[in-house]
Amino acid sequence: MRITVPDQPTGRLTDAWRACVGTGRFELALRRDYQDALALVQRDIGFRHIRGHGLFSDGVGVHRPYEYAGERRVHHSFTYVDQVVDAYLELGIRPFVELGFMPSGLASGEQTVFWWRGNISPPRSHTEWADLVRATVSHLVDRYGLDEVRGWPIEVWNEPNLDIFWPGADQDAYHRLYEVSAHAVKEVDAGLQVGGPAISPGSDEWLVPFAEFVTDRNVPVDFVSRHAYTSGPAEHVPFGTYQTLAPATELLAQFAAPRKHLAGTALADLPVHITEFNSSYRPDNPIHDTAFHAAYLAPVLAGGGDLVDSFSYWTFSDMFEEVGIPTALFHGGFGLLTHRQLRKPTYHLYAFMARLGDEVLARGADHLVTRHPDGRVAVLAWAPVDVTGHEPVTDRHPVSLSVPLGPAGTSPVGTGSAGTSPAGTGSAFLLRRSVSEEAGNVLAAWRELGRPRSPRPGQLDALREAAEPARSHRALPVRAGRVDLDLTLARHEVTLVELTPVVDETPPWCDDDRLLGGGDRREQP
Repeated sequence: MRITVPDQPTGRLTDAWRACVGTGRFELALRRDYQDALALVQRDIGFRHIRGHGLFSDGVGVHRPYEYAGERRVHHSFTYVDQVVDAYLELGIRPFVELGFMPSGLASGEQTVFWWRGNISPPRSHTEWADLVRATVSHLVDRYGLDEVRGWPIEVWNEPNLDIFWPGADQDAYHRLYEVSAHAVKEVDAGLQVGGPAISPGSDEWLVPFAEFVTDRNVPVDFVSRHAYTSGPAEHVPFGTYQTLAPATELLAQFAAPRKHLAGTALADLPVHITEFNSSYRPDNPIHDTAFHAAYLAPVLAGGGDLVDSFSYWTFSDMFEEVGIPTALFHGGFGLLTHRQLRKPTYHLYAFMARLGDEVLARGADHLVTRHPDGRVAVLAWAPVDVTGHEPVTDRHPVSLSVPLGPAGTSPVGTGSAGTSPAGTGSAFLLRRSVSEEAGNVLAAWRELGRPRSPRPGQLDALREAAEPARSHRALPVRAGRVDLDLTLARHEVTLVELTPVVDETPPWCDDDRLLGGGDRREQP
């Protein structure tokens, strides 16, 4: 059945899907390959903010206690912070600041998380913690300007509802940390954004007590944050993990949860940021590398902006070491990019999103139709996926649309003047890009190469070629200002179709039938 896409927009496509992206620990940004990878992502996608752990961990060296004249003192050093933030800004991306983890010189305990041992204990002195927060935020304002830093959200801690990130998942202790941190931020400037509680899925019961706490004690809060994942229990194998997945609609349900739970509280109308989301919460789950993953997440990117102010993909790159240094090029990492900057299918999903227009003309279970101000139409379409592990509903999924071509309220194609077609007729240029099990699937190519753990230069060249999306183009007729678009999607395919009105500038003497010579075969007047 052909779906008729309306001429008039039904809404606007927000940029919540690219408002933020995740990253590995803070100091990884000092690496050249990290910055090269982020430059590629920014060129093709263009995220606005970037968030990761470890700003205050020892590897960044901000908190530096020392003794002088018989007294314990603290020096705050921003050598690495400046280098990282300078690099971010040069690439057109800004920090989404996470306050954590605990520097060892301030930690009240020795509990750590991850291979790189981020300390997760509360501060032994909340006064000294407040000094650390205040000094850091003040330095950022001094270096980058108040107007700039006011646009950088500041989030207090990470997933305190889990005892692997906060001893005993002690809610009262987190509230105390949040209170001290929020006041320290606001002491620098009242216009800076601060929020939390950055909880993981399954702990929405934290939201109402958090709202009651900040309301009762008049603690500043400018946004609410939460994380979203849909994977089941981990089934471990050496250097890897397999997990079941809930349908992608569960991600959207998790996006909607904060506003649902906070309705009727003082925080009901605050911005909501999903500061981490993905399918699996494990950085060694092969699902992240697949074509399935792109098709799975397509409806989330298409619809998530209707539910939240931002949702941050975790993460932009496989340069990520929470469970150790990866043992192979493809290892199930979170990244849109592998090491060596190979683009996974989900990378292309994001790059396709970046080419959509601002006006939403139509949405469906398998498509999103948008229009640019100049009348070009961009269609994102995806094949359905089956999270049970069975075969998809069909290997050939049809999407048929009748698409208006041209700005609303104007003649879609041509003007009827000399050299053009009558209004509403003519042709459209179709450019299509696709990734699927067969196309743009660099993981499949790596498997066919024998899964080389450290590909040689020639193999890397082959993998880069295999990572390119399939491309095709053709002319389609425009009738009564509309184009009939018939797509057949392969298994786990995500496709971007761009339709551009054609103005025919072919000179009268051009005859493609005479490429090999011969007389004029065109019908003479």
